[in-house]
Amino acid sequence: MRIPLDYYRILGLPLAANEEQLRQAYSDRIVQLPRREYSTTSISSRKKLIEEAYMVLLNTDKRKAYDQLYLAHVYTPNKNADTVSQENLVDTNPKDQDAQSLSIEITPERFVGSLLILQELGEYELVLKLGRPYLVNKPSPISLKTGHHATQTETLENPDLPDIILTVSLACLELGREEWQQGHYENAAISLETGEELLAREGIFPSVRAEMTADLYKLRPYRILELLALPQTQLPKRRQGLELLQSILEDRGGIDGTSNDQSGLNIDDFLRFIQQIRHYLTVSEQHKLFELESKRPSAVATYLAVYSLIARGFAQRQPALIRQAKQLLMQLGKRQDVHLEQSLCALLMGQTEEATRVLELSQEYEALAFIREKSQDSPDLLPGLCLYSEQWLQQEVFPHFRDLAKQQASLKEYFADRQVQAYLESLPNDAQITNEWAVINHQSFPQPDIHHSNHHNNTTQTPQYYQPLNPQLPKTRPRLQPESSQGSIPRWNHSSTDGNAGNQLSQIPLTAANPNRRTHPVNDHPTAATSHQPPKRRRRKPTANNLPRGFIQSQTNFLSSLDPKTRLVWLVFFSLGGVLIFSLLVSTTFGLVKNIFFPSPSLKGEQLAIQLNQPPINIPDPNSEPEATNNEELTKETAKEVIETWLSAKTSALGQNHDIDGLKEILTGPVLSQWQSVAQQEQEDNRYRQYKHNVEVVAFSKKGTDQNYVSVDAKVQEVTKFYQNSQQKKSSNENLRVRYDLVRKEGKWLIQKMSVIQSFL
Repeated sequence: MRIPLDYYRILGLPLAANEEQLRQAYSDRIVQLPRREYSTTSISSRKKLIEEAYMVLLNTDKRKAYDQLYLAHVYTPNKNADTVSQENLVDTNPKDQDAQSLSIEITPERFVGSLLILQELGEYELVLKLGRPYLVNKPSPISLKTGHHATQTETLENPDLPDIILTVSLACLELGREEWQQGHYENAAISLETGEELLAREGIFPSVRAEMTADLYKLRPYRILELLALPQTQLPKRRQGLELLQSILEDRGGIDGTSNDQSGLNIDDFLRFIQQIRHYLTVSEQHKLFELESKRPSAVATYLAVYSLIARGFAQRQPALIRQAKQLLMQLGKRQDVHLEQSLCALLMGQTEEATRVLELSQEYEALAFIREKSQDSPDLLPGLCLYSEQWLQQEVFPHFRDLAKQQASLKEYFADRQVQAYLESLPNDAQITNEWAVINHQSFPQPDIHHSNHHNNTTQTPQYYQPLNPQLPKTRPRLQPESSQGSIPRWNHSSTDGNAGNQLSQIPLTAANPNRRTHPVNDHPTAATSHQPPKRRRRKPTANNLPRGFIQSQTNFLSSLDPKTRLVWLVFFSLGGVLIFSLLVSTTFGLVKNIFFPSPSLKGEQLAIQLNQPPINIPDPNSEPEATNNEELTKETAKEVIETWLSAKTSALGQNHDIDGLKEILTGPVLSQWQSVAQQEQEDNRYRQYKHNVEVVAFSKKGTDQNYVSVDAKVQEVTKFYQNSQQKKSSNENLRVRYDLVRKEGKWLIQKMSVIQSFL
């Protein structure tokens, strides 16, 4: 039997190796042992092949003859050991060696050893080709005794069969991992499944089978992406991808489930994965998937189901689906602010009065500001709301669906559809539909003031559901955006809108769809003027000079009604009172006359309250450091220092020592919780990173009139090395443009939000 191997490859030597290198290579190969699952017979067979190669090359005459054959093969065209045909693998005539590809002759006892060496050299396809004939029409399944291979019967035609099965399975394992690294995920799965099925059928080597099973579980998300990205015409493969997705959801217990699906993805990673696959799913596929998942129940799946229902209802002109989305939003409204989505659904249902009423309850300040701006010349907010609805559908809803990504969103065409008009006309009026909504929404969230355009002075922080996803779900709103930035992303870019679009959209025939349209703005909040009471008149203090005549008469009548003794007491009391009042009048008159003729020097302005035992101002300690001013204006230099402080804290938190406490000195709000969670996860997984940063501040601007809120744009070059178990796994070099939102607290600038707005190559 001939095997496509040569002695130099067996020892891992070049042709020009000297004797010392030959001895060293032989020593190394003998010391290296295969996996512990191999039997002593296979290990011995491998050892004999290594010894044979060593003895041939060590003998000068034999090596010279072998080198001539080797060189003749290397420089002869159309001969390649890797492409040896199946017919030439077995040859009983050693004299035909020159006509063969470069190979060596072995006995059947050394076949398993040669397979083992080929597997060590990475010739996985060749191992499968040579080992497959031994697995066809073999006897009944085999079993293993402790420490040795044996058949279930006392006799076995091929005692090396378990080792051959092990070698073929390991070749499938390594071949699958190679395909995985090259991005051929389905091919990788086929190789792994082949090896796993072989071991499962034989019921041997459970540890090797467990490795393959673990790799198949980790491979599932990659396979799902590859299968769903295929053209829509390849229905069977895309259906297979959906089935794999359903299986992984069942193992996790839903999109935001906490069960272990063996994929290695935590909650945040899996939500990013869901965000990725949404771009490869059609609107009907997402509708079916997320509607089913929302019944677990799952707040994330419910929110995604709402988006799919709105997108499908609008694109396919089915308002009934939008009404279904409206009902799902009522469930979400009990725990988070979805008033903007409720308002948009009401608008698409033609319920304009309800749309504007619910809109006033929203805390989406940027959206509200834009809607008010586009509705300045209108008695209500409908023009701005219509414009925002089109932009929202076009830029935030449609791009997440494979079949709607290039479709235009037109409210005018939507309401002009006869099917839409017929359905909307059959709906009840606003008052009947929104009664339950009003109760839920008023109990769930405070009512914002929408009559002021400057919201940056409001000290209320942005709710948590506008920040990047964190593991505390489903209480947070699912934001399925890419997390290279880990920052909040606005619903759409206001700068891309057209100022005249509001006037065009105001002509949409909404009144035809719903006769209850409100034509004048309704102010549900009393203004400051209506709530003020008329000022009360100040009452004068009664004195002897301004008491009314009726009061004196009442006192006289009071005295005349008393007995003589009591009257005498009251007369004495009034006399003393009169003397006291007369003396006060005399002293006051004397003082006024004195000031007129002999004025004393007077001090102007507010007088200082100076005491002898206390200094008029606080005297600082001469040894103390000067206090920093709390009103220091942010400059490019200080902004760069803030960003560099953050990057330094990030380096320490995700570094080898995982100094997580340092994040509190530069981050605030939900972004602090998010990065603390990332650092803790890295520490638990025994991973760390090394960073090198270069920062350049491009621009910064104040957010409104409040001096304590500033937005900074910076170019950041980030070189990252990733380590796991103290071994470097990979590295990256990114050039990003990042927007940092800074807030000043107690005289110190902190980062409360960050987002990547551009990535450079």
